[in-house]
Amino acid sequence: MAKKLVAELIGTFVLVFFAVGSAVGGFNLIGPVGVALAFGLVLLALVYAIGPVSGCHVNPAVTLGALISGRIPWNEAAGYWAAQFVGGIAAGAMLKLMTSSFGKVVDQTGALGTDSYGKHISEGGAFVLEIVLTFLLVFVVLMVTEKQAAAGFAGLAIGLSLTVIHLVGIPLDGTSVNPARALGPALFEGGARLGQVWLFILAPLVGGALAAGVNIFLRSESKSLEPDLEAAT
Repeated sequence: MAKKLVAELIGTFVLVFFAVGSAVGGFNLIGPVGVALAFGLVLLALVYAIGPVSGCHVNPAVTLGALISGRIPWNEAAGYWAAQFVGGIAAGAMLKLMTSSFGKVVDQTGALGTDSYGKHISEGGAFVLEIVLTFLLVFVVLMVTEKQAAAGFAGLAIGLSLTVIHLVGIPLDGTSVNPARALGPALFEGGARLGQVWLFILAPLVGGALAAGVNIFLRSESKSLEPDLEAAT
């Protein structure tokens, strides 16, 4: 269990620091497409690196989906959530340190890579958007890690999904789909973004829960078809 928690803490730190950091330090150069690729590629690498240790959730919404789907018990989920939030907060602190204490590192997002609504999308629109985007991520994670899924390709599918999600979400609200990613930078942003962070924590959890429900339904449907398939052969 300790190894799993350490893996989740480190994995979440790496995801937030490097992916959000690509926007903080390089948005003017790489733009939204580059940031989306950074998120997808970092997660892809993490799936193969720590997936065998902890499953590579690195996201409280994914952990909630796994919990509802019956893949992990409550006590393990609680430990994962704690580790993920600590990792996200540590990454936010490091990003703040990089932009405030090391001279020429300029925050090119102007808000430490935090998520927001109001400028390009309404509060209600952002809530729905985050539910839909997180649903896709958690749904893909749960489906491609089923026993009958193609072995060895889970990381690629998950990484590409997160890339597409950010291509859609970055221009609208910055894209959370991960409560730990949302909270970490918001705590150190120093402005109004902390007042909006509740949405980027709650909506992804709703999306993760919905994805788990669909996963359970599809799994039960596939099991109910097994006798008919056997009879047909």
